[in-house]
Amino acid sequence: MPRPRAGPGVALVRVLVSGICNTDLELRRGYHRFSGIPGHEFVGRVEGPEGSPWIGKRVVGEINLACGRCTECRRGLGRHCARRRVLGILRHPGAHAEYLTLPEENLHGVPDTVPDEQAVFTEPLAAACEILDQVEVDRGTRAAVLGAGKLGILCAAVLENAGAAVTMVGRRSRARARSFDLVVEATGSPLGMPRALTLARPRGTIVWKSTYHSPARFDAAPLVVNEITVVGSRCGRFEPALDLLARRKVDAARLIDAEFPLARAVAALAAAARPGARKVLLRSRP
Repeated sequence: MPRPRAGPGVALVRVLVSGICNTDLELRRGYHRFSGIPGHEFVGRVEGPEGSPWIGKRVVGEINLACGRCTECRRGLGRHCARRRVLGILRHPGAHAEYLTLPEENLHGVPDTVPDEQAVFTEPLAAACEILDQVEVDRGTRAAVLGAGKLGILCAAVLENAGAAVTMVGRRSRARARSFDLVVEATGSPLGMPRALTLARPRGTIVWKSTYHSPARFDAAPLVVNEITVVGSRCGRFEPALDLLARRKVDAARLIDAEFPLARAVAALAAAARPGARKVLLRSRP
């Protein structure tokens, strides 16, 4: 691929490491009718444009490219801009490449104490931190995380850092029905939501994290009968995620299963798609 051009206010970032996530795999199955370069989890170094104050800095980047003019943008909700592009997901080439471009306002510097193998988890960890911005969590919160994959483990770590009593619920786990104040659905499967409904107590809360190509089908009656609140939850702020990584409150690198050079991206995607696989990384250059 040719090196992308960076216009005014746009950074040219040489990708150091990118991470393959479940969304990348869903894109291959037809999610968003995507075509192009996928990938939205990355750490890189800024190489342009000339004169940018970001030159030479190691960075991660928020994935939503908002228009900055619409009603949602004026409300500070650029991630919900109707005209947004999304890195590696919607009309903007992604991070599984040697270079990418992002608006400079999307960039966040990576502390020197955070190695690449931790920094590449900033975006999914930020998504996990978003739960704390949406739902009140304290030391009395009984929380279940449904899905023992990469995102589920990060969600559990964030909730534990906030003081919640967390139970990880895998496919074969037997958790007591109707016993949790908060259930995080992070299975990446359409079958996750019906299970979440059995775990949330009356007037409990379900945070729905999964996205997938196939529609989720479930009986919604328990939502009404048990007065359960459902909160859709997507991207999050990068600042708390970087803070957790810098203070070594979350060891995200333990989730890494394998690392491949970018030239072997097809093999890397296949490895990431294996049942039970955790994080597979792509390294752009030595």
